[in-house]
Amino acid sequence: MKEILVKDVLKLTNGKLIIGNEEEKLENFSKDTRIINKDDVYIAIKGGSFDGNKFWKEALEKGAKIVIVQDIDFGKEDLSSFDGKTIIEVDDTLEALYKIAEYKRSLYNIPVIGVTGSVGKTSTKDIIASVVSQKYKTLKTEGNNNNNIGLPFTILRLKDEEAAVIEMGMNHLREISLLTKIAKPTISVITNIGTSHIGNLGSRENILKAKLEILEGMEKPLLVINNDNDMLHRYYEENIDKLEMHTYGIENESDVMAKNIVTEQNSSTFESVVNGEKLGITVPVGGNHFVLNSLCACKIGELLNIDNSKIKQGIEKFELTNKRMDITELENGITVINDAYNASFESMQASLNYLANLSNPRKIAFLGDMFELGEFSKELHEKVGKVVAENDIDILICVGENAKYIYNGAVEAGKNENAYYFGDKQEALEFLKNIIKAKDVVIFKASNGMRFFDLAEKFNV
Repeated sequence: MKEILVKDVLKLTNGKLIIGNEEEKLENFSKDTRIINKDDVYIAIKGGSFDGNKFWKEALEKGAKIVIVQDIDFGKEDLSSFDGKTIIEVDDTLEALYKIAEYKRSLYNIPVIGVTGSVGKTSTKDIIASVVSQKYKTLKTEGNNNNNIGLPFTILRLKDEEAAVIEMGMNHLREISLLTKIAKPTISVITNIGTSHIGNLGSRENILKAKLEILEGMEKPLLVINNDNDMLHRYYEENIDKLEMHTYGIENESDVMAKNIVTEQNSSTFESVVNGEKLGITVPVGGNHFVLNSLCACKIGELLNIDNSKIKQGIEKFELTNKRMDITELENGITVINDAYNASFESMQASLNYLANLSNPRKIAFLGDMFELGEFSKELHEKVGKVVAENDIDILICVGENAKYIYNGAVEAGKNENAYYFGDKQEALEFLKNIIKAKDVVIFKASNGMRFFDLAEKFNV
């Protein structure tokens, strides 16, 4: 493990040592006193509605050996009970977190794969990490800790890993710029350019611009893109001579492609040419979007000189992060799909296409609001309704302020029967319980703030 000492932190942050030992090592980092462990380093994060600096004493009392804080008047504090502990005061703990994480990353000469995109970041990260881990001891982003706090803390978890797969999210321009300069990826992946956060960014062109910020942290740009995405395909064609790019896709001619795709409820199979050899692969999740994610992992495997047998094994044994296509079979033959962690038009479309291809006698879509769409909200919710109608989904249940436009879009597109709108989640859930039959399949899908994953987890009949 590469060592970081207190004296390094003092130099990086221009911090002040209040008490403690400059030669003390910083190993495990935490920002939450509720789960802090003995000898952890507590970084007191201050946000808009929360100030971790209020808990620095609690952190030390619970076993932390070092705390990094700001805005504490230590002239008024009795520190006699903290003998053997270390307290570092900095001007801004968030900036200190960035600098320490960036320094930690600089100590490691390892492959780092940065993953961003409008949808599919987390599942693509999961598949890539599973493939990479077949050859290297691999660190990966846990869950979706992909923001300006989660990413630095992920980097600070580096110990003896030989590779890392790091997810990067954003809501606004310049956010990925910050993240990539901390993570310094050696390979960058953009899964797609869709409409997530379009209310903040104003256009898909600006979303592309924000995602491309991932290149700013790279010493030598090396980009892997989904060539089936219209905007990424155009970017590829316009910039192929300007930087190293690799492609994966199903529809457009790409470096790695899938042929003979067979999609089932819990899996998909396809064939691809990887490292010059035809490979048959089974993905343990259904849906063409997971085939695309797997193709991305194949390309990463090629770039890292991973054997085909290990690429295949990594894809076939990968596990999805919770609340993403969690499938539960109830005793009465009903299938419940919990895909309610987040939602955009593109992810709604992918989930509805997957639902439509299942063999269950009736397909039910339980859909809610998509957030951060701004002036595009009505249009994009209506487009989801049209996708419902086009896929001939048997029953549509909509809940939420903007989900009424999903209902309206479906009706306008010809779905005049078995489309329902509710203003209340519990009322909608009770309705579902009353109409569902044996062997039906129901998918729960909405943005995280709708908390549909709670409904899906509690649903039982």
